Amino acid sequence: MAERIILEEKSYKTVCREGNILIKSFVPSHPKSNVYNEAYIHSCVEEAGIPVPKIISVTPSEDGGFAIAMEFIEGKTLQQMMAETPEKTDEYLERFVDIQLEVGAHRTPKLRNTRYKMIDIINGLTEIDASTRYELLQRIHGMKRHTKLCHGDFVPSNVIIRDDGSYCVIDWAHATSGNAGADAAITYLRFTLEDPELADKYLRLFCRKADMAIQYIQTWMPIVAAAELPRYKGAERELLEQWISVAEYQ
Repeated sequence: MAERIILEEKSYKTVCREGNILIKSFVPSHPKSNVYNEAYIHSCVEEAGIPVPKIISVTPSEDGGFAIAMEFIEGKTLQQMMAETPEKTDEYLERFVDIQLEVGAHRTPKLRNTRYKMIDIINGLTEIDASTRYELLQRIHGMKRHTKLCHGDFVPSNVIIRDDGSYCVIDWAHATSGNAGADAAITYLRFTLEDPELADKYLRLFCRKADMAIQYIQTWMPIVAAAELPRYKGAERELLEQWISVAEYQ
């Protein structure tokens, strides 16, 4: 029997490796429907032709929770590669954007639409006042309707490069069908919270390669900042609140 190696631990899940299998075990309090929904989203993405780990099973755990088993992908994440050889960061960033554009070129109509997911989140926010929620919702309704595949958390740590140079994208729990500008805005937000200089490089590069105006992605920023608000605390939360306030003056 293969040794179990813990790769990640969070309050609601543990990710470990057993040989060639990766297992995501969720605590009993984590809704069963969320586990099956994550597996469903992942399966839709796999059917769309995106290089992702293949799901092996969804089964009950001994502690009363549920677990998703999938193939373990050998390789390094782009985040690891950037950390190990920082002089190649620009090269890796370009590969990162190319992969994001390849992913976004796919259509996944079976997935929930991005705009409806964000509308539900914003409607449920108690951290911002009703007037700001109204402005954000009006902004969403004014956005173009698309059905492109949006990862929802497309960051370098979620892109694995195999030894042969091929890639695999992981962690699809937040994927939706919608507007590529929204997905890019989320990525830009993630970069900004970690490395503002790299975030600006990413934004310029993505917009050049996608032939998309920077201003268009910026129109999504108050929306995605509001949708991400429940996930952050402290200084990061304050930055998100600053982005949300932009909606009050436009």
